[in-house]
Amino acid sequence: MHDMPLPPGWSVRRPRLVDVPAILAVVHASDIAALGHPDFSADDVREVLTAPDLDPARDSWLAIDPDGEVRGWSYLEDSNRGPRETVEVYVHPERGLPAQVPLLEMQLARSAERAAEFGLAAMTVRALALPTEERWIGVLRDAGFEFVKRYARMRRPLAGVAAEPPPPPPGVLVRPVRSTDDAELRTFHRILDSAFRDTPDYQPASYEQWRAQVAALPSVAWDEWFVAEVAGEPVGVLQSADQTLDQNEGWVKQLAVLREHRRRGVGAALLARAFACYAGKGREYAGLGVDLANPIGPVRLYESVGMTPRYEAVVFERSVDADGE
Repeated sequence: MHDMPLPPGWSVRRPRLVDVPAILAVVHASDIAALGHPDFSADDVREVLTAPDLDPARDSWLAIDPDGEVRGWSYLEDSNRGPRETVEVYVHPERGLPAQVPLLEMQLARSAERAAEFGLAAMTVRALALPTEERWIGVLRDAGFEFVKRYARMRRPLAGVAAEPPPPPPGVLVRPVRSTDDAELRTFHRILDSAFRDTPDYQPASYEQWRAQVAALPSVAWDEWFVAEVAGEPVGVLQSADQTLDQNEGWVKQLAVLREHRRRGVGAALLARAFACYAGKGREYAGLGVDLANPIGPVRLYESVGMTPRYEAVVFERSVDADGE
């Protein structure tokens, strides 16, 4: 890899929490150009900058134009100190383009460093793009990235959804998580971990890592987390997040059902309970993200409960050796 220099007058520095408004302005401009609407909130920026697996002083950059304005932001995420992570690069669609390639190159160099720090021979780096982001897709391909799969952002309106959920299937009980019970949260994590091991992209996080990630969130609405039981035993869980509250949307961050209890209405019952909870709080929508290559086929479940794709993102990938070559 070879760093591409910034144009004369441009510079980079590390982000700080006081930069959140300037960062958000860049991200919103990028979102509007690609999607037609903002898709990131100030809390989302803070969550990135305070995540336990990201050090803003090492894993993130701001690009500053000759007038001293923030025009780009890049960071790494989702590693759990494992062999794969995601790079994000946001630039202002009109004033930040000169920083796009340099920010990507700097983050790839950092991924090479992290591979060495983690004792890995190489790091797999992923990047997402919307189909409308043709320039960014070209930048990724020029940097050696190749297409691997697609994700979908799904949503359903909550108009007409009652705050009282429909009864679950016979033998299934859905209840809120007992958030102050450590044993319960360990069971919650165990179900997440066990269920997601059936998916090819899963990178395990220990219970301690998962709890640190939850603790670092700007807020946690525990009453939106649910456990499904069969014969008194937890078999499925649903974890909500506040990441789309600015869009008045309830967000399903994780839905997991143990393999032997799938296709028996457990997942649908968890979703129905979450939708009723969101509706009771006056949310207009429920949303989630889904890997369209997931062999379990969760899209069918989501479609069956009224969700439809809002947009899709394409995922690109390349490998970076620990020595940076």
